[in-house]
Amino acid sequence: MLDAVDSVLVRELQRDGRATFQALADRVGLSRTAVRARVQSLLENGVVRVVGIVHAQVIGASAVGHLSIASSGPAREVARELAKHPALCFAGLTTGPHAVVAEARAKDDSALATVVDDIRQLGGVHSVEVFRAVEVAKDAHSVVRPLGDVALDDIDWRLLQELQRDGRAPYTRLAGIIGLSQAATRARVVRLMRSGVIQVTGLADPAALGSLELAAFGVVAGSAVRRVAQELGALEGVRYLASGFGRFDLVGRAEASSPSSLVDVLDAVRSVSGVQHLDSWHVLDVVKESYAADLPDRS
Repeated sequence: MLDAVDSVLVRELQRDGRATFQALADRVGLSRTAVRARVQSLLENGVVRVVGIVHAQVIGASAVGHLSIASSGPAREVARELAKHPALCFAGLTTGPHAVVAEARAKDDSALATVVDDIRQLGGVHSVEVFRAVEVAKDAHSVVRPLGDVALDDIDWRLLQELQRDGRAPYTRLAGIIGLSQAATRARVVRLMRSGVIQVTGLADPAALGSLELAAFGVVAGSAVRRVAQELGALEGVRYLASGFGRFDLVGRAEASSPSSLVDVLDAVRSVSGVQHLDSWHVLDVVKESYAADLPDRS
């Protein structure tokens, strides 16, 4: 179980994975040296991984499908096989009629259909229900705003590769890799982040945190779906929310520090005007959470 200071540091790294040690120190009221040691410990022990997540438009993965999978055998084995598929960025074991939930990303609907067919052929998979996300209203781990015209050169692509591997890679190391000064390297990284090409964030390990409760949910809104999505996205405990086509109008993921707090988040979802029906599934174990993409090798 993390103490209060480490919990705050994890949250701050989730908001800004490249926050300076001084900024983190100011946030928690400790010395820069003490904060550096704590952050290093959190990283080395796998409590949090700081990674760069490249915008879906940049990597050509604009088709997103949320999959609810019923298994005909042990669900954990099914989830482990699912986790091997490169198109799946998330897979978790849940309660309810669908033992596994997953998120798949592909370049278009045809490619997404191929991914779903691949999953249906896996041993132990009984059925797959698909929700096709059309518009992401909130995502704590990536940029959801549309990109403008952003020109990327070979150096930018190399930086994106390195930041995917280590979101907190120091500018000295990045500068050595791309062959520019630290100042020029910093300027490029800042441009990539501010333009929305990449978001550097902390991915927390629920097991390491010891108190993190996760749930997936689906909402039938009936009408005014975008207004409902806007209000749901403003809720503190809602980490992800997307509208689209399927059994629900909206699907999302919620996070809280305890089972009681998770109930409060779901009750807050139910209380939003326009929410006609809510289904939710407790995520018991996150088997895969990886948003790394295959980028062009421009080295």
